[in-house]
Order: sequence, then C-alpha cells, then structure tokens
Amino acid sequence: MTGRERVMAALNHQVPDRTPMDLGGTRDSSIVVEGYERLKAHFGVDSETTLCDRMMRVVHVDEAILTALEIDTRAIFPGAPLRETGERVWVDAWGVERVHPQGSYYYDQRSAPLQGRMTLSDVAGHPWPDPEAPGHVSGLRERLAWIRQNTDAAAILTLPAPFVHISQYLRGFEDWYKDFIVNAAPLETLFDAVLEVTSRIARRQLEEIGREVDIVICADDLGTQWGLQISRDHYLKLIKPRHAAYFRMIHDLTPAKLLFHSCGSLAAIMEDLVEIGVEVINPVQTTAAGMEPAGLKARYGGRLCFWGAMDSQQVLPFGTVEEVERMVEERIEQMGRGGGYVLSSCHNIQPDVSVVDVLAIFERAKTYRPSFA
Repeated sequence: MTGRERVMAALNHQVPDRTPMDLGGTRDSSIVVEGYERLKAHFGVDSETTLCDRMMRVVHVDEAILTALEIDTRAIFPGAPLRETGERVWVDAWGVERVHPQGSYYYDQRSAPLQGRMTLSDVAGHPWPDPEAPGHVSGLRERLAWIRQNTDAAAILTLPAPFVHISQYLRGFEDWYKDFIVNAAPLETLFDAVLEVTSRIARRQLEEIGREVDIVICADDLGTQWGLQISRDHYLKLIKPRHAAYFRMIHDLTPAKLLFHSCGSLAAIMEDLVEIGVEVINPVQTTAAGMEPAGLKARYGGRLCFWGAMDSQQVLPFGTVEEVERMVEERIEQMGRGGGYVLSSCHNIQPDVSVVDVLAIFERAKTYRPSFA
C-alpha cells in the first residue's frame, strides 16, 4: 500500500498491510526542538529548523527524516500571524502575549486580554483577528500539490481550534473556570465571538482545499488526567452544541475524515463526540482515567478511530528500547484489530525522549505483524 492508502484503510476500519504511522502530521504529533536537533544529527540532516507551533516549540519535520522513517502522513499548516514585541516575546493574532523563559522548553502565556471583570461590551470591543486575511489560505494549495507530487502520504489540513483553547487564553484560565458558575452570559458571548472568527477562517480553508485533503484536524482540550476540565453538565450545555455546529460545517465542506485532538480523559463524553461527528480521536492519552486502550477499542472500535496512544508520560521518556518496542506491539494488538488505528506518540515527542527510543517506535511498527493480520 501507499502511505495514503494505508492511513485511509485504517480510518475506514480496514486492516492495512501494516500499521500506519504519523510523525509531524499535526501540531500535536511532532517533536520539540531539542529532541529534533538530535534526530537531525542522527540522519545527517542540516536543514534549518522551523516551527509549526511556536508556543509548544514543535517543528516541521524534514522530508528526509519522514522518508527515512517511512512516515505515512504529511501536514498542511496554515500561517499563524504573530507580532514580535521583545526578545523571546511575541503576541498572537488574538492579542495573547507569550514569553520564552531562559532554560524553558516552551513559551509561557504572559497576558490574558480579557482577564478580570468581563462584560458583554468588553467582548464586543476586543480587536478580533480578521478572518478574511489572505494569510489564512495562502500556500495551502501549493503545499497540497507538493505532497501529491512528491510523496504517497495522506495529507492532513490543520484547522483553527474551535473556541475552548482560544477563549481560555483570552480570559485567563482561573477566570474561565469561574465563569461557568458566576459569569456564564459573558462567557457564552466570548465563546460565540471566537467561534464566529474560527468558523469563517476554517470555511475559507476548506473551500480552498477541503475537497482534496484526506484528513482535517482541529483541537480543543477538554480533559485532565482524571476527568473533564468542567462538569459533564456544563459540557453538554455550553461546549457540545458549539462543537457540533463547527463539526457540522466541516462535514458539509469536505469528505475528509475529522480528527479531533483533546488531551486527557474523555471517557465521560466519548459517546457525545461520536454523536456530533468526530471520526478519529487524538492523542489517546492512555494513562488518563478511563482511557485504557483495550477498553476504548472494545467500546468504540466500530465507530471511532484512534490516533496516537504511545505513552509519552512514562514509557517513552523513561523506558528501555525493549519496553518501547513492547508498547508498540501492545498498542497495535489492542487498537489495530479491524483497522481504526494510526500509531504515533501521545502528543509531541518531548526533549527527554532519546533518539534510540524515537527510532524504536517507528522501526518496530514497520516490522511488527499482529496476530490478526
């Protein structure tokens, strides 16, 4: 099979010739700069390192590395406008300022533009990004054409986060959580204002290449290690209907598979996600409550696909090569039966993961033949 055929077979609940693999196909399945530099050195790659997500400091993986590892996916990342405001400091299109502290691997949020007392007029008066800016779609068609001409991989288009992430950054996390109880009306207004902008941007991107890509991904973290970030009742009332509208628009504009990223435990809302159109879940944080891979496959395997599931909290940073290889085998056996599984790290590969363990993930996945094959 080609990489594209392999990925799409799995996402259509068919067993491909081997388990499809992803590295760098999304902003949540890439690798942090410091680890990437070691990977480049291993492969003798001397290209410039560029970031696909500045906050997390994760990279566009060089094509030579993707080819050498036989990765089955390629990313299409729209531009992300930002403004430099100082040394190691920048402001994104939403007005959120971030700083890269010395010695840190990541950027920290330094400001929340709508923090503190927030009224409806504060939301209305915020300087929202222009959804018609040309940067949102420039280069998308060219990147897709390059993927089709130079690889046999599946093409993944990254769409804007619907509204949860962005509203948290704008409001500040503490105020965001309190709003569900004491300030729900302005919070809902904020949700709708963000969703209006992201929906218009996503619509333009989908109208540009949505009919031709294989997968689209969007992200809004809903889980923690132990459960949802908010109560299920609040999810049902305030989050689910808005996600449903966003996902419905996506399905109206593209035949591509919808890949939804949310860290943490989603056990309480898996049925809801299936109901509102999610077809693939990433990153499958198997160490979170209720996210055991065999159980997920047993309950949802015929209706939902899984993308990720390689434990990045314990095994990848601290395990031996043999333990990493054993996890690869276990995940394929647990989640690959009947198709429905794309193997990648559970979220981005962190700097404390050795090159030999990174290589072990993909080398073992390429050669392992499961019992159901």
